[in-house]
Amino acid sequence: MIFRTASNGAPHRILNAHTRGFMYLQGRILALALCLIAAQTTQAAAPPIPPPPEVEARSYLLEDFDSGRIIVDHNMDERIEPASLTKLMTAYIVYSEIQDGRIKLSDMVTISKKAWRTGGSKMFIEVNSKVSIENLLKGMIIQSGNDASIALAEYAAGSEDAFASLMNQYAQRLGMLHSHFVNATGLPDPDHYTTAHDLGILARALIHDYPDHYTWYSQHKFRYNGIEQYNRNKLLWRDPSVDGLKTGHTESAGYCLVASAKQGDMRLISVVLGTKSEDARANESRKLLNYGFRFYETHKLYAAGQTVTSPEIWKGEIKSIPLGLKKDLYVTIPHQQYQNLKASMNITAPIIAPVQKDEKLGDMKVALDGDTVAERPLYALKNVSEGSLSTRLIDEVKLMFK
Repeated sequence: MIFRTASNGAPHRILNAHTRGFMYLQGRILALALCLIAAQTTQAAAPPIPPPPEVEARSYLLEDFDSGRIIVDHNMDERIEPASLTKLMTAYIVYSEIQDGRIKLSDMVTISKKAWRTGGSKMFIEVNSKVSIENLLKGMIIQSGNDASIALAEYAAGSEDAFASLMNQYAQRLGMLHSHFVNATGLPDPDHYTTAHDLGILARALIHDYPDHYTWYSQHKFRYNGIEQYNRNKLLWRDPSVDGLKTGHTESAGYCLVASAKQGDMRLISVVLGTKSEDARANESRKLLNYGFRFYETHKLYAAGQTVTSPEIWKGEIKSIPLGLKKDLYVTIPHQQYQNLKASMNITAPIIAPVQKDEKLGDMKVALDGDTVAERPLYALKNVSEGSLSTRLIDEVKLMFK
């Protein structure tokens, strides 16, 4: 804060040094007081956060894509029937097969009788016809075609049963510990289940791991075999920030929606399961997304590989070693609270060479008002070899008195 004296044409007086010094001191005290008042006012001005909205759904959650923080949740670990949200996992596996070079978007798939005669929502592919992987993916994502889902599963794994085994392996790998799949479509089965929490994990992985294919989830319509069908995600029409992901519905599951929206640099994911109608799943999802964007913000604190701290290292070729994180660190916090974040570090001591890159040498904790918002291990960012014989001997003596 800069203070300037006003020039208003008032008569000037020559002040002696004592008077000038006293007035200067008064001015400094006043300036300091004003700064303190301004700081307190700024801190007090942080907007209050109301309770999360009432959401009419069996289970739901709202989480930040980058930080993974769950902002709102209700029954998020309750076992539920995923209906066509299952197709998010089907797509994830097909994307993985494409990335690994085992199949290509241009591959032509011969449609089996099983795929063709499957009930429920359809892409309307014909038995024994040949359809590209790309069209099948669009038919599954945009039109929610059960026929397309089975055709993809059979091509990727030989049979739908074998593909279901893959689905469960991928679920375990992703950390979806409360999910079990028996088909690629989401048709009801007592042994086919997941949770809102697990679906949030899957949605984050899908967007992060396969961003090039994510754009299909925002496509409003798709025409195949002369039949044009519209994406069932009504939020794509109602909210320009929404760009995915998938709807689901059966009589027993109710109306479900996994949605994602981005405003500025912040992306949120909502999972709403077991609502009463198409409009309800859209409206309840929008409530959650609006709440998150209105009252929270996400910050990138450190990049992967960035030096966070450089503690002393003993008996080494250098005197300090850079420590950092393996992954970018984001935090999601209430609006206008960034300046109140506090980071603390617990470093392994003493650190003695040699040290290998990626060796864990401590932990970092980020807190807000005493509550931990992030905790991450700290790793060596480079190899450090032993120093010379004299360096090692000197440091050995110093350590004896440390």
